[in-house]
Amino acid sequence: MNRRQSLKALSISTLTAGLLIESCKTDTPKSATVVDNNNLGDVAGLQEFEIERLKKLYAAPAFFNEHEKSTLIVLADLIIPKDAVSGSASDAKVADFIEFIVKDIPDHQVPMRGGLKWLDLQCLNTYGQPFTGCTAAQQTELLEQIAYPGKTKPEMHQGEVFFNRMRDLTASGFYTSEIGIKDLGYKGNAPGKWEGVPKDVLQQYNLKDE
Repeated sequence: MNRRQSLKALSISTLTAGLLIESCKTDTPKSATVVDNNNLGDVAGLQEFEIERLKKLYAAPAFFNEHEKSTLIVLADLIIPKDAVSGSASDAKVADFIEFIVKDIPDHQVPMRGGLKWLDLQCLNTYGQPFTGCTAAQQTELLEQIAYPGKTKPEMHQGEVFFNRMRDLTASGFYTSEIGIKDLGYKGNAPGKWEGVPKDVLQQYNLKDE
């Protein structure tokens, strides 16, 4: 099972039980990546007070600065890269989703900002460049040291905790976007197609289809 398949399995089984349940408690749209301030009125089920609250969230100043946002984009694409089936995390605007979530659920703010700074410091000490300035091989080398819970060295524990959060947010953002939902193969409810009474039932009761 490759990384994307693992994330997909994880998302199907835990997505609504984790981050999105917490989001629902605060009336966050179930798919923040495909809802923006211009089409809030078109989202079914939102009440006026919910729309007003969401407008305030979208109008609030950006939490992440440009460097942090760039780091989020690169990091998210390393977690869910583009493949033959669908686009990458950046194609699904996962960084925008995370920006929205940290405003909606402020408990994420300090861990996310601190984690991004930790990532840059590790890269500066090891490679002489911030994370975004490192080569793809260097970025992967660092992430390999924090990507496997329970196998991380004690001195890398802070990075492991951050990466777990980042991976959860990335999977949540991707698999609640239009791209991610298509990747899951979810088609939603569809009307049934009536094709008449089955022939074997008609024969059982000596009936004819007229």
